[in-house]
Amino acid sequence: MSQVDRVTVAVIQAGSLVFDTQRTLVKVESYCQQAAQAGAKIVVFPEAFLGGYPKGTHFGAHVGSRSPEGREEFQRYSAAAITVPSKETAILADLSDRYGLHLVIGAIERVAETLYCSVLFFAPDGTLQGVHRKLMPTAAERIVWGLGDGSTMPAIPTPFGIVGSAICWENYMPLFRAAMYAKGVNVWCAPTVDDRDTWQATMRHVAIEGRCFVLSACQYLLRSDCPDDYDAIQGNAPDTVLIKGGSLIVSPLGEVIAGPLWGKEGMLTADLDLGEIVRGKFDLDVIGHYARPDVFTLSVDERPKQAVIFEAKSRV
Repeated sequence: MSQVDRVTVAVIQAGSLVFDTQRTLVKVESYCQQAAQAGAKIVVFPEAFLGGYPKGTHFGAHVGSRSPEGREEFQRYSAAAITVPSKETAILADLSDRYGLHLVIGAIERVAETLYCSVLFFAPDGTLQGVHRKLMPTAAERIVWGLGDGSTMPAIPTPFGIVGSAICWENYMPLFRAAMYAKGVNVWCAPTVDDRDTWQATMRHVAIEGRCFVLSACQYLLRSDCPDDYDAIQGNAPDTVLIKGGSLIVSPLGEVIAGPLWGKEGMLTADLDLGEIVRGKFDLDVIGHYARPDVFTLSVDERPKQAVIFEAKSRV
């Protein structure tokens, strides 16, 4: 695949319409149009953008018990999730094609009756190039999301480098990072809902460690983005901020080149000089000349894991 020297990228900071995937898709189209008008070739949306991130809910789960109301709430959340492929992924494919974008978007993916926090990758011709399922949901997320496995850790070749993703606190998993560095990822997409100030240091660390560009898209979610009967622990006034943002774009030497964006929806753009990747690896390549394979090695199991395997009966 031919390479280019520079690329314009866009990071979207916005909130889902929680439990309302169809209205959220309208929002996706609006931001894809804005990104294309800004000249972007890669656009990154936040974690769980389709399907929603149910900040502050507990689904009636306590140690040793689950409530009937919580089960109803989970059913509602499951109904907002998407399958792959589906009419929703067809819409995303059309948007990628229409606006000529590499689209990276967080979604709640439903497989049978299990939900995964996933990232979908679409090429500018509308091809679905890969799906990444979050390997380890954080804390109470494990109540509603299943665990991904090593079979969904794609590294997508593009004319602008290798694109990959670590979702939210996967960025704190050093072995996951090492595996993705070894796959050659140098445009590192970090969809998240982590709106703490400490997230900024994490994104700069990943950029410096991996000598990669980091594109972190965080939601900006208001109580008004949720249904009337949504009981947010942060408060139920419409203007209550549930997720405050903090999206940013970082260079391979750790320089913040766009953002962080706080306290509002919006789009960050940056023109990336892709030569910075190689210039950065002059003195640090953690899976190359700065590695010590004689001392440290990492084994990654990329086989899909299935709970039940049916083997054909032998014929007699």
